[in-house]
Order: sequence, then C-alpha cells, then structure tokens
Amino acid sequence: MDYKDVISMARGNMGPYCKSCNVCDGRACKNAIPGPGAKGAGDVAIRNYRKWQEIRINMDTICENKPVSTKTTLFGKEMSIPVFAGPVGAVKLHYGDKYDDLQYNEILLEGADKSGIAAFTGDGTDSSVMESAAASIKKFSGCGIPTIKPWAMETVKEKFDLVKDTNCIAVAMDVDAAGLPFLKNANPPAGRKTVEQLKEVISLSPAPFIVKGVMTVKGALKAKEAGASAIVVSNHGGRVLDGCPATAEVLPEIVKAVGKDMTILVDGGIRSGLDVFKALAMGADGVVIARPFVTAVYGAGVEGVISYVEKLKAELEDVMSMCGAASIEEIDSSMIF
Repeated sequence: MDYKDVISMARGNMGPYCKSCNVCDGRACKNAIPGPGAKGAGDVAIRNYRKWQEIRINMDTICENKPVSTKTTLFGKEMSIPVFAGPVGAVKLHYGDKYDDLQYNEILLEGADKSGIAAFTGDGTDSSVMESAAASIKKFSGCGIPTIKPWAMETVKEKFDLVKDTNCIAVAMDVDAAGLPFLKNANPPAGRKTVEQLKEVISLSPAPFIVKGVMTVKGALKAKEAGASAIVVSNHGGRVLDGCPATAEVLPEIVKAVGKDMTILVDGGIRSGLDVFKALAMGADGVVIARPFVTAVYGAGVEGVISYVEKLKAELEDVMSMCGAASIEEIDSSMIF
C-alpha cells in the first residue's frame, strides 16, 4: 500500500480540524485546538517542520558499495528503524469519531509490532485508556512505552500498577503536558515536577524511564540528576507554549551536554526518512513521530502504520547509501550542514 493512498483514505475519516495534508507541516491546522494545531499563533509546529528542512545533506558515494542496514537497538529492543510512534490522546476530540483512544492504541501497537518498531501510548483522565494500553502492550510483546501524564504522586502510582506487568521496554512521562488545561485543573494537583519529585517517580518505574518534554540543557541536566535513562527533546508539538524554538534548534547543545550519559530521542516536525537521518546525524539516538501515524491509523488501520514505516525505512536507506553510511552507527555530523 502506498502511503499517498493512506493519506487520501484518511481524509474521509478525520476532521473537522485535521486536513490530512500531503505534508503534515502545521500550516493548515495552525492554532486549531482542539485539533492537531499548535497553541497561540500556531507557529511552533510550523517552525519544528521548517527547521528540519533547512538542514542539508553532504553526499558522498566514494565508499564501499555494501548493504545498508537501518536496524538498531534501543531500550533492549531490536528495531527495524530508530523511529517510535508518538503518544496521542483524546483522538475523538482532536481527530474525529472513527476511533476512541482504546481502539487507536490497539491498532497503533499492532502496526508497530508488525513493523519492527515501538510506540508510545497516550494517557488521560479516563483510567480505561491506560488500562487498555497496558493490555495491548502486553499482548504485543512489550513493544509499547506507556506515557504517563505528570499527575500527583498517588495517581502516578496507580498508573505504574497498571503497567508493571506489561513487559514494556520503557515508561515515559511527558512533563511538558503540564501546560494542558485538563492537567492544570486536576485534583489532586498535577503538573510541573521538581527534581526530587521526579526522582521519586523514577524510583517506582518498572522499566527504564524517559522524560519527554526537554527543551534546554538545564532541563536535560535536571532529568539526568533525577535518574532518567532517556529524554525526548520535545515542545509537545507547540501545543503547550507559543514562541518556543524548534526541537532541531536545541538538539545539538543538549546532545553535547548529556549525550554520553543517556539515550536522546527527538520529536517535532519529523516527517520523512531524510528527517530521521538529519536527527541521527545531529546526535539523537532515535526519533518520535506522532501526527503522521494518526493519519496512517485513520487511513488504513494496521496496514496504514506498516505503509508509513516502510516509507520511512526506504527513505532512510536511500540517504544513508548516498552519504556513505552502511549502518545507523556510521551516521555522524559530517554528513549534514
């Protein structure tokens, strides 16, 4: 199945906010919330996408003509490509009535499992969302990463209880979700976390812990101090704070500060295998992509997810072969400018 066909089919299943654009660059949805758009002026989602496009590739084909492999191992899992499907919640509100969160996570995880990648799953005020995600992660051999909102500690403990027996490869908390309205109004209070509070959360985690939503060296060092195994350089797609820099703009300095000490993932505007290559060349260990996977699920279900992963893999293989990298480990900063 061609991914262009998946996009076309999605247009009849999504809306009214998401337009299922050929290129998901944040322009058509802009500041549409609910929906996939960004907060305020909506320029952060657009900036995320555009900054990856400004990075250029150094071609070098004077090298050994050997097979290219996109395989890598992250959090103990061998992956066909260093890409994770990102966490998405409240899909009925943002993307249309075709699926609820439980159905969406089930389809996404099955597609991820069949594609040889892993998926972050979403969270919400309805406990059944995490319960269902946990069941699906267990069903598909732990190929998921349950993502917990920065709730109050008693709620975090309840979430950990749900995921402890899933054999998940990691657990994440999207600390940037502190800016979401429903979290601000949570009772007991939820939201921002101190280093000491994060230490307590991480001490309870049944798997390597990922802090998602780091945008500064200062934040990365705090996550490291708290004991996180990994971070996701992320501005939550521009959905929680207007005026943020793009993730591509801050990634290099964060890699320089903590790249030797923890796994670094990055999200925000990454749409193609070429973008994946750029992120890896900048020092990321892998990337997280969210919105195109929503289109894939709404367009063709499991087959849509497989189609998108195959597209990313083919694109990544092509640019690696043209830049002299036969393996993920051989990709470095000399290959971009």
